[in-house]
Amino acid sequence: MLRTPTGGAGSGTATAGDGLVSIGTVLNRLRDEFPEVTISKIRFLEAEGLVEPLRTASGYRKFSPQDVERLAQILRMQRDHYLPLKVIREHLDALARGEQIALPAPGRRGEVLDGPWEQDGERPTAARIGRAELLAATEVTEAELAEWESYGLLAEASGGGYDAEAVTVVRLVADLGRFGLEPRHLRGMKAAADREAGLLEQMVAPLRRHRNPQTRAHAEATAKELAELSVRLHATFVRTALGIRLQ
Repeated sequence: MLRTPTGGAGSGTATAGDGLVSIGTVLNRLRDEFPEVTISKIRFLEAEGLVEPLRTASGYRKFSPQDVERLAQILRMQRDHYLPLKVIREHLDALARGEQIALPAPGRRGEVLDGPWEQDGERPTAARIGRAELLAATEVTEAELAEWESYGLLAEASGGGYDAEAVTVVRLVADLGRFGLEPRHLRGMKAAADREAGLLEQMVAPLRRHRNPQTRAHAEATAKELAELSVRLHATFVRTALGIRLQ
């Protein structure tokens, strides 16, 4: 069971109150227990609404001691119990109401990623579908699929079959094709995505090679968050270039 003395995230404008610290100071305080934490990670948790630091008149973040403890709780739930952010938010809300919560046993995976974890913390094996299943699920022809494969937009896995994400890829390629975007146009997007994935992989590779199984497991959650941030940034770049504003 776990109970917290904190009352949740704060909001508003910071003054010169005692105990408020910068994001850099927060990072230094957390790193003794969480050496893999980064400023980007803290900002991501803020963007997801899990912590709400105060702001100075000039817009700088200022974190209270309660914010720092809340961040530590979030990181522990991810590291020790492999909980997804949605479940962590629910637990924090319950704790803020003074309720007690039951967490999974340390070292047991929750729902942070799709697919089962092995006991040693290695990466999960993704589900595979066959070629006939892919064609049936996406309602494209064999000729279309073969053409898209020839341009490198997707490929069978080394052990045969396709990753589940192939369904999404095929459907999106088909939808873009209705607007006149041909496979040769999309090949550049795929190449850019591969380069981006290579960059992100360099950032998590040291965690994946770590001797601690929990650290290797945490690498997968980190990779997922990096991917989500990267996708959001890419979408923002495209919207900005097109002059599109979200309502």
